[in-house]
Amino acid sequence: MKQETDRSTFSYLLPEELIAQAPLPERAQSRLLCVDRHTGRVHDSQMARFTDYLRAGDLLVFNDTKVVPARLYVQKSTGGRVEILLERLLTQQRMLAQLRASKAPKPGSLLHLPAGGRLQVVSRQQQFFVLEALDGEPLMQLFSEHGHMPLPPYIKRTDTGLDAERYQTVYAREAGAVAAPTAGLHFSHALLDRIEAMGVEKAFITLHVGSGTFSPVRTQDISRHVMHPEVYTVPPQVSARIAEVRGRGGRVIAVGTTVVRALESFAQTGENAGETRIFIYPGYRFRLIDALLTNFHLPESTLLMLVCAFGGIHPILSAYEHAVAQRYRFFSYGDAMFIAGELD
Repeated sequence: MKQETDRSTFSYLLPEELIAQAPLPERAQSRLLCVDRHTGRVHDSQMARFTDYLRAGDLLVFNDTKVVPARLYVQKSTGGRVEILLERLLTQQRMLAQLRASKAPKPGSLLHLPAGGRLQVVSRQQQFFVLEALDGEPLMQLFSEHGHMPLPPYIKRTDTGLDAERYQTVYAREAGAVAAPTAGLHFSHALLDRIEAMGVEKAFITLHVGSGTFSPVRTQDISRHVMHPEVYTVPPQVSARIAEVRGRGGRVIAVGTTVVRALESFAQTGENAGETRIFIYPGYRFRLIDALLTNFHLPESTLLMLVCAFGGIHPILSAYEHAVAQRYRFFSYGDAMFIAGELD
C-alpha cells in the first residue's frame, strides 16, 4: 500500500496532557507554529503576530458558520436517559441525529424533554436516527432553549457558559454547525481590525460542520473512506473575488480546513452551494488556496490527512513532532499552525 493512502502513515504520539481542555483567557494568546511548505522549515510564533506573515492584497477566507447548542438530554417513556447530538436539520420539525443510550430506541419511540416537549424516533439510517418534533415548536428553537454546546469528545468536561462564547468565532452568523471551525477561534475583533488596516481583504463562506468531522477512518486504505455529507455555500461574489486575487498574484489564505473543503468543492463542481463529501488526502491537487491557517488535528483523522496533502506528509508530521516537543496545546481549544511558502 502506498504511504499516502496507508492510514498508519498519519499516526503520531500525543501526550494526553497536551489536549487543551479549555480556551486561553484571550483568543489571540495562542501560539502559532509556522511551516514553510517549500522547505519544511518551522519556527515558533504567536497568533498575536499573525499579521507578520500577511501582505497587503492577500485574501483571508473565513467560515461564518455558527455552532448550534446541538446536544440535548431527553428521556425515554420508560425513564431511560438519552443524549441527542444533532447532525443536521432536515426540515423545521425533522432532524438527523446521533443518539447515545444504554439501548437504542426503536422507530416509533417517544423521547421527552424536561420542559415537556416530545420527539419521535421516525427511522434509523446506519449510525444516525431521524427524529421529529411533535408539539409544533421548531427544532432550532428547542435547541436554542434546551441545548448544550457540543464540545468534542476529547474535552473531558461538561460545557459551561464560557463555552457558549468561546466555542464560537466572533464572526459566526449562519447557524447550522455542530462543531466549531476551530482555526477561526483565534481571531479577536482587535486582531481582525489590525488585519484589515494593513490592506488584507476578508471574505466569508459557509460550511456547516457535522459530527462526522470526528468520525474515525476505519479503513487501512484511506482511499476507501467515505465522508459524511456537509452543506456548504461559496457566494458568487466570493468566488469572483478569489479569481481576481489569484489573477493578480495575490494569495488566498484559508482559515481552517472547512474553508479548504468548501472552496475545493466549488472548484471541483462549479456549484456555489450544495452538499460535499470531498475527501482531501495526499496526492490531491489544490486549485484555489495558497496558504492555510489550521489547528492541530487528531492522529489518523481526515483533517490531518488534508493538512498533509497541502503541506507534505513528512514536513507536517515533523512539525507535529516539534509541536509535541515544545508543548503546544492541541485540538479545538489548542494552538494554531500556519502553512505557507516563503515564510522567511
